[in-house]
Amino acid sequence: MNPDTRHRLEELLGREITAAQSLAELLAAERAALTGDSSEVVKEKAAEKIGLLNSIEEMEAERRTLWGASGADGAAFGHIVAERWRALMALLAGCRKANDVNGHIIRIRQNQIRQLFDIVRGGAPTTYGPQGKTLTSTPRALARA
Repeated sequence: MNPDTRHRLEELLGREITAAQSLAELLAAERAALTGDSSEVVKEKAAEKIGLLNSIEEMEAERRTLWGASGADGAAFGHIVAERWRALMALLAGCRKANDVNGHIIRIRQNQIRQLFDIVRGGAPTTYGPQGKTLTSTPRALARA
């Protein structure tokens, strides 16, 4: 790999690392918003996340093009590229885990809302007994139409 291509790849990986760090911070802010009470903040963080993910995808496409044009194998990259690549992969793995946690929070919140709607509509609330088994009690409507 020629020095110019390697330098461009190092610079690009540096930008990707910065974007991945921003994504990690944004996912933490999204998690805080998901456990808060403002749906507007959740929407804002989701929109920011989509924009940042689009930027990361663009950089990834640029990196793939640069890699393909270089015709180099992994050994030709050098220490700095390899180090940045490992750092990027570690950051993105952490982002994936954080995003999975946020997705789990969303599913829990959706289930809670579904249960509340069922109770308001007069459905049987789901409760758990001492052995952890699901129990349903006699329906009591909070509101009648």
